[in-house]
Amino acid sequence: MARVCDLTGKRVQVGNNVSHANNKTKRKFYPNLQKKRFYIPEEDAWITLKVSTSALRTINKNGISAVLKKAVEQGYIVY
Repeated sequence: MARVCDLTGKRVQVGNNVSHANNKTKRKFYPNLQKKRFYIPEEDAWITLKVSTSALRTINKNGISAVLKKAVEQGYIVY
């Protein structure tokens, strides 16, 4: 399973470990993903999404319905 946020599309980024001697080796930066269940009152259903913690904060602020609508518009979720 890919490490991608279902709502924001955040994914693994690539960078470098830089040593004290300025040697560089490749490394990965993983998004902080959590598997979470959400209740959607309009559909009277529970859905399970893999979301980043920043997306959880957005859901708490704007509501799950608004965030899902925006994710569909941006193409991260396909109904």
